[in-house]
Amino acid sequence: MSSFAPALPATAVEDTRESSEVFGVPWYLWVVAFASESIIVGVIWDISWHRSIGRDSFWTPAHLAIYLGGTLAGLSCGWLVLQTTFASLRRERALSVSFWGFRGPLGAWVCIWGAVAMIVSAPFDDWWHNAYGLDVKILSPPHSVLAAGIYGIGMGTMLMTLARQNGASSSDRSRLLPLLFVHAGGLMIVMVTTLFAEFIMAPNGHHSVLFFLVTAATLPVLLVGISRATRERWGATGASAVYMGLMLTMIWTLQLFPAQPMLAPILRQITHMVPPSFPLLLVVPALLIDLIVNRISSESSRVRAICLAALAGLFFIGGLGFVQWPFAEFLLSDNARNFFFAADQWDYNSPPGMFQYEFWGRQLTAGAASWISVIACFSAVVGLLWGNWMRRVRR
Repeated sequence: MSSFAPALPATAVEDTRESSEVFGVPWYLWVVAFASESIIVGVIWDISWHRSIGRDSFWTPAHLAIYLGGTLAGLSCGWLVLQTTFASLRRERALSVSFWGFRGPLGAWVCIWGAVAMIVSAPFDDWWHNAYGLDVKILSPPHSVLAAGIYGIGMGTMLMTLARQNGASSSDRSRLLPLLFVHAGGLMIVMVTTLFAEFIMAPNGHHSVLFFLVTAATLPVLLVGISRATRERWGATGASAVYMGLMLTMIWTLQLFPAQPMLAPILRQITHMVPPSFPLLLVVPALLIDLIVNRISSESSRVRAICLAALAGLFFIGGLGFVQWPFAEFLLSDNARNFFFAADQWDYNSPPGMFQYEFWGRQLTAGAASWISVIACFSAVVGLLWGNWMRRVRR
């Protein structure tokens, strides 16, 4: 069944509101928003745990935070499906998707799938570590299953929020819905940058072709899609602020906790949890994207919309290079080796060397920059198409 439906009149929207709302937002949206936050915090915490301590048990606090979020998302959306199927008004069932005789919002089904994938990955991950030890790469087979589940819950949260936003009236009670969508979009940016962290997070690689290739391919599609789908005028900027705010909070919090390596080889002395690298300065290129995407109206021709989206991609990669290039040089300097910027903090099993203070990889050239610009433009156009699709989600 299609996930799209025409907007209901304001009176119909009011009739279908659940009685259990908080600040005009259905209870399940608050639950899945909290679940997504718990998962992301747990993932960042778990990566720091591996970098600082190693692995001593599956039942670490970081793992519990991850699977608490997955369980909450699965149970709340499962209850929502049962409620929609057996206890909802006819209009509520009409604004739902049928699966195996049950009915629920499209986003709820995606969240349930993500929760199942996360739960399935748990014993697989425990067995993998017992058999092969500490992960060398982020994307081991069990982590790939886990990542798919996490993305499912993140995308499901976005879809559930969009369904309410797109079908709601402009009354005061619905004003928080776009903000919740922007929050979910910011968490999705955290997920993507964490997934590709080994390519884009270390400042040593921020002058390389690989860094700009990965960011050009992955981030414009997200930022343009978020900017296009939300009712907030500064959606991409807000989502980037959520990403940076969460990452900075984790950086400053993790350093407060003592830690000691427990798995050989121990090549560095670690006294506290190793934080992630300072986040990318995405607010600046995201602001440029919002300025351009806001010029795409419902009356814009398809050619104009595509050209503006491509221009947004071009401005994104240009704006990112403008701010990140000098900032990477700063992060490799002595001035950034402090609590605030948390630079020059490495895994306990990483041998010390001059590589810590050098730029890595093939350095950016004019020819490579041209291809990267094309990729960024294409990514932004895909983001526009995705955003247009999200603007029509009603179920």
